[in-house]
Amino acid sequence: MDYFKNLKPGQGVHRRFNELINKHVLVSPHRTKRPWKGQVEDPIVSDLPSYDKACYLCPGNERAGGYTNPRYDSVFTFDNDYPALLPPTAEDVEQIGEDHSGQQVYGRCKVMCFHPRHDVTLARMAHDDIVKVIRGWQEVYEQEGEAIRAMQKELNGPDEGYVQIFENRGAMMGCSAPHPHGQVWSMTYVPDEPHTEITRFSEHLKKHNAHLLLSYAQFEYENKERVVAVDEESGWIAVVPFWATWPYELLVMQYKRHIPSLLQCSEAERDGLARILKEVLVRYDNLFSCPFPYSMGLHQSPLPPLNPEADPAEVHFHFYPPLLRSASVRKFMVGFEMLGEVQLTALQRDVTPEQSAAKLRDVSSRHYTESVNGVSDIDGANGVNGANGVHMRAGANGVNGISTATGGHCANGVNGLPKANGVNGVAH
Repeated sequence: MDYFKNLKPGQGVHRRFNELINKHVLVSPHRTKRPWKGQVEDPIVSDLPSYDKACYLCPGNERAGGYTNPRYDSVFTFDNDYPALLPPTAEDVEQIGEDHSGQQVYGRCKVMCFHPRHDVTLARMAHDDIVKVIRGWQEVYEQEGEAIRAMQKELNGPDEGYVQIFENRGAMMGCSAPHPHGQVWSMTYVPDEPHTEITRFSEHLKKHNAHLLLSYAQFEYENKERVVAVDEESGWIAVVPFWATWPYELLVMQYKRHIPSLLQCSEAERDGLARILKEVLVRYDNLFSCPFPYSMGLHQSPLPPLNPEADPAEVHFHFYPPLLRSASVRKFMVGFEMLGEVQLTALQRDVTPEQSAAKLRDVSSRHYTESVNGVSDIDGANGVNGANGVHMRAGANGVNGISTATGGHCANGVNGLPKANGVNGVAH
């Protein structure tokens, strides 16, 4: 933890170093004051049926290619009908191009439905259902890891590969269906981002005899300033990292012990992970009182560890949400973010991680769609359509019993609420 003792925010415009991927971020907090005349996103709709006959992920429905989903009642995983990666065939060769500039890669892709209901999200699922999702991640990671190792053996390749578990939530993040689901891509190589992280983990462990992310998590636990949530019992912590690029980026990790993959989690740690994931996702939704879009990625040991104690990898979750000022104004990675400081690949953010963490801490940990008496619309009562039964954030004055969270609220309000000042009913 001593390695991070001098980790302090700069004053005014300054740069911060991302310890995980060896890059910098330029922090320009004064830029949020500039007027916004740019793109405004469409309203984020949350009024969905519990079952949609047109949804290719709902139980019993037909998918592309003529496949029919079983009438599943829990987590359901299946082969992606349009995979980005393909397993090898007898005609395949390992690499193309004599200069090795291209490399043949193989793999496979799966889709994991988190819940049979079309209208739920991880933020609004019961604790036990989130635990089932985590178990599903553990199972698919182990199965796909074994499959990649078998694939490499068939190809006479090295014992390497990667299993990437992720979720894109919301149309703003390119999600093609609102039904709660994630994806699993398994491949015969380690992608650049996790490869860089693991290289940094190995270097830090060799040089300091300590795990980089574990040390950083312990530092943040003691410092508190960027902490959004902590599960004391299980050792999970959620922070807006010191080097965050996206406005409300989150890093969920362990601060008590080194865990290389989800397979090494105890039952208590799995339960705690479910608790903290729900809490941070509820806080996301409550920030602008809407289904908060994000891309989530689980990083862990590339394949199931053969020697967990010696494995330098550290299990953690990245959350990259695009929203900046309100439910309809997003952060764009363009211009300087794409082209500036090529050698250091510096990125630019408009709000400090400390400010973002404070805003997320300030919102309620009770989901805004829950009614005053604690009944959620998932349970069929007083949902988003029942305006008088919904609260956004306790203690604030609202309309028809609905209060507005700091920083803006969903475009066009919640089904019939008056529009706020701003574009498309969004307070900027």
